Amino acid sequence: MLDDTLNELRRGAEEVLKEQELQERLQQGRPLRIKAGFDPTAPDLHLGHTVLLTKLKQFQDHGHEAIFLIGDFTGMIGDPTGKNATRKPLTRDEVIENAKTYEEQIFKVLCPERTLVMFNSSWMNALTSAELIGLAAKQTVARMLEREDFNNRYKSGQPIAIHEFLYPLIQGYDSVALKADVELGGTDQKFNLLMGRHLQELHGQKPQIVLTMPILEGLDGVQKMSKSLGNYVGIADLPDEMFGKLMSISDTLMWRYLLLLSERSVAEIEAWRQACAEGANPRDYKVRFAEEIVARFHGAAAGKGAVEAFERRFSDRQIPTDLPVTILGVDAAGYPIANLLKDLGLTASTSEALRMIDQGAVRIDGERVSDSRCRIPAGPPRVVQVGRRKIGKVQLDPVDAGNGVPS
Repeated sequence: MLDDTLNELRRGAEEVLKEQELQERLQQGRPLRIKAGFDPTAPDLHLGHTVLLTKLKQFQDHGHEAIFLIGDFTGMIGDPTGKNATRKPLTRDEVIENAKTYEEQIFKVLCPERTLVMFNSSWMNALTSAELIGLAAKQTVARMLEREDFNNRYKSGQPIAIHEFLYPLIQGYDSVALKADVELGGTDQKFNLLMGRHLQELHGQKPQIVLTMPILEGLDGVQKMSKSLGNYVGIADLPDEMFGKLMSISDTLMWRYLLLLSERSVAEIEAWRQACAEGANPRDYKVRFAEEIVARFHGAAAGKGAVEAFERRFSDRQIPTDLPVTILGVDAAGYPIANLLKDLGLTASTSEALRMIDQGAVRIDGERVSDSRCRIPAGPPRVVQVGRRKIGKVQLDPVDAGNGVPS
C-alpha cells in the first residue's frame, strides 16, 4: 500500500529530497502539510502551473492537506529565478487583482475542502525590520552566489539588487511559518526549496521534504510554457480553443503532457504508447487527452462538445477518401517535415515548405503544423495538406537498417 502511494507521488517528479524522510512521514498516519507557492505575476494560470496543482491533488487524494500559497509579498519583490536582469516588482494593486483570479481558478483542480489558501503577507507584514535583518543574517552572500542565475549574473558583470537576495530567504521562511512537511516546486526552484529546509532546521523544525517537478514545455515543445511567449494553454481558454491548442502539440510531446497533466494511470498511458508503437494513430489518443483536459476545466459536456466541433471541422474539409498512398521510408529520427512536403510534391522546394509552415498553411491529419523543425515518425497513412487544395496521403515505413529500404 505504501509502495503504491510512493509510486504515485513520485510520478513525473524530477527529484525527491529526501525520499526516505517522505516515506517515514507517510508512515506516521497523519495528514501532511503540502505547500506550493505561486507568485501572482499574471491574472491567468496556464497548464504549466497545473503541473504542481496536479501533484498537490495527488497528495490530497491520499488524505493530505494542500497549502496553496499566494506570494503576494514576494510578488512585490519579483522572483529572480532564471532572470538575467533585475525583475520589475509588481505594485500592491496588481498583486491583489491577480491573486483574486488565482483563487477562482485553482479549485478546478484542487479539492476545496482539503485546500488551505494562504497569503505570505500574513506573516511577512508582521515581521519587524529587526526580524527581517535577523533572517538575512542566517545566510551569506557566498552561499547566495552558489545559485546558478545569481552566479552567472555576477560573473558577467550584470547587477544584482540586494532585495533579490531576500527572495529565497522569504520563500524559505514561508515554510517555517507554515510548518510545511513537503514543498513542491519546479526544478528551477531547487535552491529556494532547500532554503526552506535550512531555515526550518534553524528554527527547530523537522526540515521539509523537497519534491521538484519538471518545467512543462509550451506548445512549441522547446520553450517553457509562458503567456509572454504565446505557447501556452490557459486554464481560462474557451473549450474549443483549449482543445485545438492541445491537438496541435507534437506526437512526441503528447506523452510528456500525459505524464504530467493527465489523471490516467501510468499503466494506461504506457498501453497507449505501445499501441502507437504498433501502428495506432497517436491522433486518436491525443483527442482523448484533449477531451480530458477540457472536461477538467469546463465540464464533461464541454469536453464532448469540443471533440464534436473538432471532428466537424475536420470532416468539413471534404478530404477525398480515395487519395493514393505514397509509401516512403523513414529512419528512427523521423522524416523532416519540409522534406516530406517537397517529396510529396505539395511544395516546389523545402524553402517553400518552410514558408507555408510559417504561414500556418500545413496540416497533418487536420492538425496544424507549427514547428518547421519537426520530424514525422513511421506510422499508418496520414493526410498531409498545404493550403486548401494541395492534399496528399503518405505512409512512412521504418527503413531496414540493412538495405536502406522500407521493411
